[in-house]
Amino acid sequence: MRTAILDVGSNAAHLSVVDLVAGGPIRTVASVKEPTRLAGAITAGGRIGHAAVDRVVGSVGAMAHEAARVGAVELIPFVTSAIRDAANREEILGRVAAETGVKLGFLAGQDEARLTFVAVRAWYGWSVGPIVLADIGGGSIEIATGDGAEADTALSMPLGAGRLTRDHLPCDPPRGKQVGRLRAHVADRLAAYGVDRLTEGSSGHHAVATSKIFSQLAKLSGGAKADGRQVLERAALRCRIPRLARLTSEECARLRGVSRSRARHILAGAVVADEIMSALGLSRLEVCPWALREGIALRRLRRLEAGFDRTDDIAHLVRPVCADRPRLRFVEDTGACQAI
Repeated sequence: MRTAILDVGSNAAHLSVVDLVAGGPIRTVASVKEPTRLAGAITAGGRIGHAAVDRVVGSVGAMAHEAARVGAVELIPFVTSAIRDAANREEILGRVAAETGVKLGFLAGQDEARLTFVAVRAWYGWSVGPIVLADIGGGSIEIATGDGAEADTALSMPLGAGRLTRDHLPCDPPRGKQVGRLRAHVADRLAAYGVDRLTEGSSGHHAVATSKIFSQLAKLSGGAKADGRQVLERAALRCRIPRLARLTSEECARLRGVSRSRARHILAGAVVADEIMSALGLSRLEVCPWALREGIALRRLRRLEAGFDRTDDIAHLVRPVCADRPRLRFVEDTGACQAI
C-alpha cells in the first residue's frame, strides 16, 4: 500500500509518501515540504491571516498533486495545533476543501502524543525499556510515557514555541523581564498538568525528543554521540539561553543549526525545552528522527497486517477527506484517497 501522509503544521506542509508492506519495514518513497509560516501570521484574536491561508491552500494543492504523481493510493491529510486552534479554523478548512478538493482533518493533541509514542517505540524497540518523550511544535507541546507499544500517559499543552513567542516575547530581541516571565509561565503550566509526576515510580526512562525545534537546539548546543545520534544536554542548553535572549531573530538565523523559519521562535523553544527537562528530572534528551507522521504510518500498517484495507483506525482520529479532483479520488468515510 503506497500511502501519503500530509501534515500541515505551523512552519510547513510536509508530505511523506511511504510504502507499507505487511511484515516489512516502512519504506519512504518521497518527502516534500512547502512553507506555510503560520506561527507568525496569527493575530491577537487567534485568526490566521489571509496571506497565510493562501500559502496553506497552495501547499495542500501542490502536495495532493505530488501524492498522485508518485502513485499514492491513500492520502491521510491533517493539520496540527496552529490551524486546529485557530479562531477561523472552519473557514480555512472550507476554503482548502473548495479550492483543492482535500478535506483536512485534525487530531486531538493527546492523539498526536500517542501516535508519536508509537513511532518512537518502533524506532528504539523494547530493549530501551520505559520511554518518556517530548515534542515541541509551533502551537503545542506533547509529552508521553510508557513501557509498552502504546503510551500509558499522553499530554498536550498549549506551550508551542510559536504561541509562546507571540504571547510572551513580542519584542525582538526580548526586553526587560520578558524571558523570566515566560519561564515562570511555562513552569507553572507544566506543574498544573502534573508533568513532574510522569516519571515517578520508575527509574531509567529512555528520554527522547522529537521535532525540528529539538533537533535544532541539539545542533546549536553541540550535542552528538559518536554514532551520530543527536543529543540535547540540558547544561549546554542552559548556557545558550542568555545569549539567545540578546540576539535578534536575524542574528539567531545565522547561528549553527538554526533555520531562518524557526529563528524567531528558537528562544521560546529553548526555554520550554529547559523547563520540560527540569520538570521531568532529565539531564539530556536523545533526538529521534521518527515522529507523528511515522506513527500514523505504523498504525495504518498494523491495520493492513490485520487484514483491513481501510483506514478505520485513522478515521476516528483524523476527519475524513472528501470530493474529487483530477487524478485523485477521495473516499469520504475512510480518510483515504486513491490515485486513478
